[in-house]
Amino acid sequence: MFNLLSEYKLLVRRRKRRIPQTTFSNHWQKKYPNLIRGIRPIEAHQIWVSDITYIRYRDDEFAYLSLITDVYSRKIVGYHLNNTLSTSGCIHALDKALQQLPDEYALIHHSDRGCQYCSYDYISLLKENNIEISMTQSGDPLENAIAERVNGILKDELLEEYFPDFKTAQNSVSKAISIYNNIRLHSSIEMLTPEQAHTMKGEFKRRWNTYYRKEKGGIMSTK
Repeated sequence: MFNLLSEYKLLVRRRKRRIPQTTFSNHWQKKYPNLIRGIRPIEAHQIWVSDITYIRYRDDEFAYLSLITDVYSRKIVGYHLNNTLSTSGCIHALDKALQQLPDEYALIHHSDRGCQYCSYDYISLLKENNIEISMTQSGDPLENAIAERVNGILKDELLEEYFPDFKTAQNSVSKAISIYNNIRLHSSIEMLTPEQAHTMKGEFKRRWNTYYRKEKGGIMSTK
C-alpha cells in the first residue's frame, strides 16, 4: 500500500521541526584563547561562563536566552530573554552580572566563539571592567560544559517546551532561574543551592567524573 501511495505522490511528508542555530563562529572578529583549562575556582567571581539557548513560543517562533553562570557556585548571575540573536541580549545579561561583582575580583569570562561574544561592544564592556577574556577553541560543547549543563537543567526540568507568547516566556524564565538559584540542589557543590554556594570559599568535594581523559597534549576538561 505504501509503495502504491508513494508512486502516486500521496504520502504525507513529516514536517521537520525547525531548530535555530544560536552560535555563529565563522566571522572575521578576533577570537581569544581558552584560559580556563585545568582551573578549578575556589570562590565565586573567578570564572563566569556564558551561552545562548533558544525558547520556543507562539507558532514555532523563538526567543533567545542569554545566560552567565558562575563556575564555582553554579549560580546564574546574569540573564536576558531577547526576541533576536543580536548582541544586545548578551550585553543585558552581562550588565546584570556586573552589578553583582564585589569591589575586588580577578575574573575570567569564558564563552564560545559566537559573533555576539566577539563583538566590539561586548569585548569593550569586558575590558572596561578589567575582566580577562577566554573562549572555546573548537565547536565541541564540552569546552563550555558547565554553561551547556545549566541550559539543559533549565529547559529539561524548569521550563515548558512551548509558551503561548513572549511575555509568558519571560515570566517563566524569571521564575525558573529563581528556583534554580535558590531551591535546586547540585551534587557538584555538595548538595547546596547555587545561592548558598555563592557565599562560600574553598574547593568542593568532587562527586562527578571528568568528560575528557588526559590527551597527548595534556589537555583535560571536567564537568
